[in-house]
Amino acid sequence: MTLGCKDYILDLNLKIDGGRMLTLFNFLSREIQVFLIATLPVIELRGAIPYGIAMGMNPIHAALVCLAGSMVPVPFLLFFLRPFFSKMRSYRLVRKFENWLIHRTDKRAKNIKKYSALGLMFFVAVPLPSTGVWTGAIAAALLNMRIKHAFFAILVGNIIAAFIVTFLSHVAVINL
Repeated sequence: MTLGCKDYILDLNLKIDGGRMLTLFNFLSREIQVFLIATLPVIELRGAIPYGIAMGMNPIHAALVCLAGSMVPVPFLLFFLRPFFSKMRSYRLVRKFENWLIHRTDKRAKNIKKYSALGLMFFVAVPLPSTGVWTGAIAAALLNMRIKHAFFAILVGNIIAAFIVTFLSHVAVINL
């Protein structure tokens, strides 16, 4: 027996006393659940849009809620990562981690360096793992991009990613 996408998500719920089902977020509305999931690193709107659609939300509504949710951490990351990294450089262990992170970011962010805000926008727009707003904001902070340019590039890239993910998720639901 195969499970549909919605059945699969509901199957992930925790079973408790007497077979009753309890979801982690069952006291929250669908919109708030999707919004909160979109704020999480790694998952972001790439995972939250399909979740919202599977929970019965209109695809456009799910995309807009996810877009808002995924953009919440961006200003905080852009404003506070640079000072955080500069303060933490005084610790040897953190300096090793930061050097590793800078090396990793430099390797992956050649196009961001080359094309600046436009490269950052395309980097965030690609709906693949580790190319979302969190990684884009970290790359912008490590590459010392201007905050307003980085924020706008991340926003536009996130809108493009939301459109792509919404389209693919909607097509997948139609074909089920």
